[in-house]
Amino acid sequence: MIDAGMIRSAHEAGLGYEDYLQTDPGKADAWREVRQQLELNQAQLDLLGGFTRTIKAICISGIWCGDCSSQGPMIQAIADATDCIDLAWLDRDEYPELASRVMINKGMRVPVLILAAEDHELVSVFGDRTLNRYRAMAESRLGPACPVPGASIPRDQLHANMQDFLDEFERVHLLLRLSTRLRMIHGD
Repeated sequence: MIDAGMIRSAHEAGLGYEDYLQTDPGKADAWREVRQQLELNQAQLDLLGGFTRTIKAICISGIWCGDCSSQGPMIQAIADATDCIDLAWLDRDEYPELASRVMINKGMRVPVLILAAEDHELVSVFGDRTLNRYRAMAESRLGPACPVPGASIPRDQLHANMQDFLDEFERVHLLLRLSTRLRMIHGD
């Protein structure tokens, strides 16, 4: 697994969203097109506005990946809505040691979120697709297992997938908020 030191180093090495997209400008448009379709509703914004604990988040991704181009903008939209999510982006192929420690089903899949406490203690590893994404794939059973960037995604599926990510961020925030260790540190 990964320890706090590895998470801290990886988080510090990570890029902001726009800098990450600039690592392959030819593929960045697909990400930006999805981002333009996403909007958090008021209940989602209120939920994120109530966050009080910092979540150190690392998204291990591939700008070339279709699932990343559809899910990455969702993750960024959620992080943009609160100061409590400190999100860094890493390319899986640039950080194989870290990616190999968060393999899913013996595969170095993307996107994978590493979610940690403010002191970089591991809380959750979440990826490579959300439950709603897997449901849609299972229903259709058509096309490639990993769509190409820019592939059309039904609007309701976009919002359901984003809600899956939001649910995981909420779960992690509540875990941190209820943590005896952190409550002692913060005196709450």
